[in-house]
Amino acid sequence: MKKNHPILLIILFSLGWAFMYADRNILSPVMGTIQSEWGLSKSELGLMSTVFFITYAFMQIPAGFLADRFGRLKILVSGYVLFGIGTFLSGLAPGFLVFLLVRALTGLGEGTYYGPQYGISSNSIPKKYRGISSAMINSGMALGISLGFIASSYFTFTLKKDWQFSFYLFGILTVFVAALIGIFIKDTKNHTTHLQEPSNFHEIQNIRVLFSRNHILTYILIFCSLYGFFSMMTWLPYYLQTARGIDASKTGIIASLVPWASIPGAIFFGHLSDQVKNKKPLILVLALCGAICQFMIPYVHSYFLMLAGLVIYGLIGKLALDPVLISFVADNTPAHMYARAYGIFNFAGMLSSIFAPYITGYFAELTGKIEIGFYISGILLLAGSFLFLLAQTKYSMSAMRVKNIELDYTDISK
Repeated sequence: MKKNHPILLIILFSLGWAFMYADRNILSPVMGTIQSEWGLSKSELGLMSTVFFITYAFMQIPAGFLADRFGRLKILVSGYVLFGIGTFLSGLAPGFLVFLLVRALTGLGEGTYYGPQYGISSNSIPKKYRGISSAMINSGMALGISLGFIASSYFTFTLKKDWQFSFYLFGILTVFVAALIGIFIKDTKNHTTHLQEPSNFHEIQNIRVLFSRNHILTYILIFCSLYGFFSMMTWLPYYLQTARGIDASKTGIIASLVPWASIPGAIFFGHLSDQVKNKKPLILVLALCGAICQFMIPYVHSYFLMLAGLVIYGLIGKLALDPVLISFVADNTPAHMYARAYGIFNFAGMLSSIFAPYITGYFAELTGKIEIGFYISGILLLAGSFLFLLAQTKYSMSAMRVKNIELDYTDISK
């Protein structure tokens, strides 16, 4: 089978992430407008993101298993088209309940991307470039967040278009991106493994690998990291408008400081992770620094210190931590199980996104202070960091068992 060109693969998968995150974040700047138009409470505003993330999260594991069995590219592209259609239909929703249903549909479509994408890229890109390539692919997330924030703010508050306009535009562009990925990316999975399925014993061993100590601790840490990230990305423009008194037309630009700062941070730390054998210290430092920033942003009264906190969080926060964790998971997982491992990994992280938007809105309504969401996020990330201290290094016995299982699986497939 023809191999993927690494540069083209990175560009297209990065573009895929860009539109995934743009779709999620075109909602944030216009939440106040939708709240006024439909008469919603803060908890109902949070629910708009929560229903999306429920279906997105619960699609992770089925998508990974389906992709490993029927073809990663087929599952990825078909889901991406559904995601584009759902984005377009979000703009047509006549009211709150229909909007929730359409956002749930959109989440199902987006849920097929993570596991298959990283399964293809991890097989196509040499191991020594795994960290930095993941960081470059992940840079699309940062571009998408910024694009979503700025485009939605610009179209709605500067050009005075209806808030639905951004959903129409991005829905059409998303389907176009799906076509590009389907045309130019090849699934490099070795399909000869389907000639003979592994025995029940080896399948049980495979499942055990996916829930080894290192995997479980990584799942917990990504849950804690993504909780703070999605709480911030959902509510940051609203927080800037209501708690900091910043004009709505400017909040998209300010909120974009986080993703823009994350691009050099993610590439630097992704490259650094490729140079070190033991990634545990690097993961712990990034997680602890991210927690400190979650406390700093709402605590400081100075406008410029708040901006500094946002920039620092971008440099060392979730988007910088992700490529290191992705590489850590790959180090502890047999290659033929990448899609499943990444599906469970992302499922664990996205579980937090189900709770974060709604819980932040609920406590903001209960206490009258939206800042409470930042503090909850910081506490969770601290807890996840301390638990990760129990992780074993790459050359532990658990990692050696991973390699033995992969060798056994190779023998079976011959």
